[in-house]
Formats: sequence, structure tokens, C-alpha cells
Amino acid sequence: MSRIPSKEEILAWISENPALTARRDIARAFGIKGAARIELKRILKEMEAEGALEKRRRSYRDAGRLPPVAVLQVGGSTADGELLARPLEWPGEGRAPRVLVIAREGDPALGEGDRILARVTAVEAEDHDYEARLIRRIGTSPRRILGVFRKSAEGGRIVPIDKGAEREWLVPREATGNARDGELVEAELAGRQSAMGLPRARILQRLGDPSAPKAVSLIAIHQHGIPDDFPEAALAEAEALEPAGLEGREDLRGLPLVTIDPPDARDHDDAVWAGPDDDPRNEDGHVIWVAIADVARYVRPGSALDREARRRGNSTYFPDRVVPMLPERLSADLCSLREGVERPCIAVRMVIDAKGRKTGHRFVRGIMRSAARLTYAEVQAARDGQVPDRLAPLMEGVINPLYAAYEALRKARAERQPLDLDLPERKIVLSEAGEVVSVAFAERFDAHRLIEEFMVLANVAAAEELIRARRPLLFRVHEEPAPEKIEALREVAEASGFTLAKGQVLRTEHINRLLRQADGTDFDELINITALRSMTQAYYSPENFGHFGLALKAYAHFTSPIRRYADLTVHRALIAAHGWGRDGQTPEEAAALAETGRHISETERRSMAAERDTTDRYLASYLAERVGSEFRGRVSGVARFGVFVKLDETGADGLIPVRTLGREFFHYDAESQTLMGAETGLTIGIGQRVLVRLSEAVPVTGGLMLELLELDEAAVPRVRQGSRGVRSTARLPGRAKARAEKLRRKVARRRR
Repeated sequence: MSRIPSKEEILAWISENPALTARRDIARAFGIKGAARIELKRILKEMEAEGALEKRRRSYRDAGRLPPVAVLQVGGSTADGELLARPLEWPGEGRAPRVLVIAREGDPALGEGDRILARVTAVEAEDHDYEARLIRRIGTSPRRILGVFRKSAEGGRIVPIDKGAEREWLVPREATGNARDGELVEAELAGRQSAMGLPRARILQRLGDPSAPKAVSLIAIHQHGIPDDFPEAALAEAEALEPAGLEGREDLRGLPLVTIDPPDARDHDDAVWAGPDDDPRNEDGHVIWVAIADVARYVRPGSALDREARRRGNSTYFPDRVVPMLPERLSADLCSLREGVERPCIAVRMVIDAKGRKTGHRFVRGIMRSAARLTYAEVQAARDGQVPDRLAPLMEGVINPLYAAYEALRKARAERQPLDLDLPERKIVLSEAGEVVSVAFAERFDAHRLIEEFMVLANVAAAEELIRARRPLLFRVHEEPAPEKIEALREVAEASGFTLAKGQVLRTEHINRLLRQADGTDFDELINITALRSMTQAYYSPENFGHFGLALKAYAHFTSPIRRYADLTVHRALIAAHGWGRDGQTPEEAAALAETGRHISETERRSMAAERDTTDRYLASYLAERVGSEFRGRVSGVARFGVFVKLDETGADGLIPVRTLGREFFHYDAESQTLMGAETGLTIGIGQRVLVRLSEAVPVTGGLMLELLELDEAAVPRVRQGSRGVRSTARLPGRAKARAEKLRRKVARRRR
């Protein structure tokens, strides 16, 4: 009988002969014939079960090594700017190996996300395990999904976590990536897809227990593709930076600028000071200084830090973590205006008259030293007479003059009439373990409004300065709402007993008048939310179309360069306009502003969606233990498939599926935003008060399912089981529409 090789000998052969790994190749190499082949087959199966080998069709390979030719996906870069990649499939234990892509002359330029077929060679290096040479570029990443893996004998399935996704994905056994049942995974479409059956997928990453408290924001980060690891090149640049000095800067260290932020703020990118104007021609006027961290000093155009900041577009904020636009060395240190520490800044000195109108401004590139790190709550308490010892020395020279200038700005604001929405901000409080302790609405003080008005004024000054200097810049654009959106707002207003002016050019003062009508009524929050939904989304553009919401002709973001790339581009434009150094706007950057504006507008929306989804998941987690409880709320939206309700206690949004409303057909009227029962005449519309029972809370998706118990404090009528003889209004659209309009008017009169 032929000698059967040991497992070590088999592994050594496969390692040395990666192209000859079929069972017959192994048998031929060791001279195994006849019945001995059965024993070889048994050993190979045993090695496969142990994880030492991975079977791929009719061949075997070392589960801990890459094959000589592999499909890779380009990822980040090294400190020297060279590209790194990872294998699309890695059967081994632990992390996938890092692969350095060696570019040759004539190779196409590769970017993050590109897929390549490459020849790989194992190497012994500090920062990578293999080197790869391009054979050809295959394409970019296909569609991805985040979900919970459910194991089966054939491999498994992925249950998506998106509320809107109902279709599962099928994972073949060889593509599970050793994922365990119940794990959160990231996967992508793989192989040839059939028109019939479930889509086939390959698992890319295992993300752990989806029910773990701190997995909530991690889900959003992966689901929305938010970069959360900095490339080594960017980190190396950040660590090599040295603090800026006074040379070439105006000395503002004698000015008692202060930062005012939430108590848990980690970065401080704006500081303020105000005082009376001593110019006799400006009686009762004020001088306001706004100093902003000089991020452009450290993040140069075209650098690794700049490329990564632009890619991220902005910081993303979750209840348990922040995904910053800049590495911590910058965001929490060199660029943070920390108390008592010298920091470079770009500052603007603005003069306003007694009515709060800006009469002039001047920009400087300076060095400052924050006199104090203050919080909104303590500043407001001091203003209201509860002065802590540490703020006592600042009252006369800092805090009182700030409020005096703010009072003047309030007059200008009242005259300008920007949109005056009052939308309470939910604050989710977490324990150290990441579990939701409470959900409350954050307090809002005049101290918040003071800082907002100062920042708006500085942003206006930046836009005007660059327009005057004829420098290209990114404007913050907010166009006026579409007519159909305003008509929908008007419908809700009328159904709630209010009026919105019609037949004239829409201005913010018209919407403010509606908001004042609703103020203090049961419809206050509804009207504010509906007004917000009627607005267009703001965006960044090198073309100036004004800012409708703020009632301003020109507006640019200047005040938050640590967390918004748009502000960094404005800083660079100011540097170039004033000739302050070589780190200003370059011709290449100016030429790409339109594309940059589109990109960072998208990243902003991506972050907003991720933050909203995370809040929904935390709220669902918080309410999961209260399934079966009853809650008061208000109808916030109506769709063909159900009714959306905003709960009073937490502000959470839940859905009453139309199938749970009763054994009758419900006609959906898009114009009146109502659902009407064909038999009972029950009509549900936006703004109505409801009592609901929480029937389901799914933390992994953030979904809340509700059951309607009362509508406007009246029990909900139900069709008797087995009721017959009533024709569905679905077959009589004209009659249904007329009946719906009649009932809408009736409901509106009752509400008045």
C-alpha cells in the first residue's frame, strides 16, 4: 500500500505548489494509487473540518495563506502614500492579511473601493503581509448589506436590518466567513444572481453581537458607509504637526475671548467676545469678535489629512461616540481652542449699530488664548443671577457685554424675520455600558441663541468678504420651498384650524405667522414639524442662490472647520484673498468647488441619516421593555400602508399598519392626507390626538409598531366580523374622494 503523507507534508506541498492542489495532484505527488486514495480523501476531509484546509470545488488550499492569484479590494494607504488592499475572501482565522499594491509604470490609477485581480507574494514586513502586482482592474464594490446572520446546513441567510428591506440574502457555505449564528455581519452580492430566488451574498465582515448596547452606532456607521478609521498616512501627518506660533499673525491674546459649548464637548472651534463700540458715531453700538480655529494652518490642500477630511465631509455625532472629520491630534488638541492655551485662529471683528445691523467687519489671522471654557447652562444661570465663583470675574467684562450685543442682534433678527422653527432636541442619556438610561428633551437657553446669532453674523461676513474679494467660495444655499410643499403645509394648517397666506410671494414671515398661531396649542409641534418638512434641503454650491430659511442674500459656513469641510474651504479662500500664506485656496481647489460642494452635501445627508437611524434604534431599545404599554401621541404622517405617530413622552416615531385598523378597506387621499374607512367612515388625518399601544419594538432596525386604541379621545369604531353587503370605496374613486373631502371639512370644523 502507498505511504500516506502526514498532514504537515500535505500542507507543505500545497504551500509550495499552489497551482497543483486538486486531490489527484496531491495523490500523484505522493505516489498514492488504488485503495490508498480513499485514505487520502479521509485525511483531506479531516483537515478541512479542522480548518487547516479550505476546499474550493475540486481543489484544496492552505486556509491560512492567500493563493498566488487573488481578487483584492483597495482600501487605505501607508504613511508613504502607497496603496493597501485586502483579499475579498479570507478563510483563515483572525484578521485578513494586509496587502501592499506595488504599482508599475503603465498601471491605471487605483482608488479606494476598486477591485483588482493581482498576483500576490508573501513577504515579511512590518506593515503588510503580502505584495501584489496588478493583473487587471475588475471594478468597484457591488451592493452591500448589513444584517443578522442565521446559520443553516447549506450556509445561511442574512436578515437585513433596514426597516424598508424585507428580502433576505442567501449565503453559500463557502462564503460565510466563519460567521456565527446571530452575529451582525456586512455582506455583498456575490456570484451570478438568478432572477428567481434569494440574492446570493458573501460575508465581508463580522461585527459581533447586534444586541450589544454599543453596537447601535456601529450599525449606522457600517450601514451608511461612514469612514471611521483614518489612513496611516493621515495619522502620521497629524502626529508630525507642531503648534503654530505668532509669526505673521495678529496678537489677540489680550482679548478675553471665551468658548461656550455643551458640557460634554471635546472640541472647541469658536470663541467670542463683545463690548460697547467707543466710536461716537455709533451710539449704543457694539463690537463683536468671533475667533475660529485655524484648521487650514495644519490641513494643507492635497495632503493626506486634506484628502481624508474631504472624503468624510463632516463629523458624525452619535449618543455614544463621534466619528470626527479630523484625527484627534487636531480635533481635540492642536485645533481646539482650549482654555489658557495659545491657538492659531482666523477671527472677524464686526461692528453693529444699536438695532443690531452690521455696519462693518475686518478679518485677521491671529493667535489667541481662551480666557475660559464655559457651558451654555452655567452662562445662562450666571445671567439669571446665579453666579458661580469662577464666573464672577467675567460678568462685567465678558458675559454682560455678550448679552447686550445679543439683545441688539435680536432686534435685527425680528426685522429680518428668519424662519422661527421651534423643534425640541431629543437628548439620549446612556450609561457607561452604553444602555439607554433616559430620553429627554434638551433645554434651550438664550445662551444657545446668543452663540447662534454671533455665528450667523460671522458667516454672513465671510460670504460678503469673499464676494468683495472676488474669490470663489462654497455658499450655503437654501432655496425657497416648492409650491406643492407649501400647499401641503397649508392643508395641514387648515385641518388644524389655522391659516397660511395664499396668493402672494412666499416669505419666511408668512410661515412665522402660522407658527405663532400654533404656539402654545396642541398643534404646536405638528405645525413646526410639517413646516420643516416643507422646506428644501440646504446644500453647498459655488453659485449663490441665497438662504431662504435665514432670510439672507449671501451665506457661507465659516465657523466650524473642525467638523465641516465646507468651512475649511472658506478659510482657505480668506487666506488667499488676504495673502496670509501659502496654505490658502489653490487654483485646483477653486476649480473643483462644484464637485466638492456636491460631495460634501451628500456626506452631510449621509451623516444625518446615520444619526437619525441611531436615535431610532436607541429609542426602540429603550421602549422594548415596555411593549404592551399605552402611550399618548399625535398623527405625524399618513401613507397608503399606515399611519405614523409621534409619541409625546419620547418623541419616538411609530407606525400603525393599515391592516390593524379594522376589517374594512381604507381609502388613502393624498390631497387631504387622510385614511378613510369604507364602512365606518373613520377618518384619520395629520394632527389628530391618539392613544396607542406599543405592540412591537425592534432595536436592531429601530422599528416601532403601534395599535390604535383611541382617536381624538374617542374609541375607534370597528367593523363587525363577518359584515357583508358594503361595497368598497376603492371601486368608487369619485364618490370616495367626495366623501373624503366632506369628512375632512367636517373634521376641520370640529377642531376649530
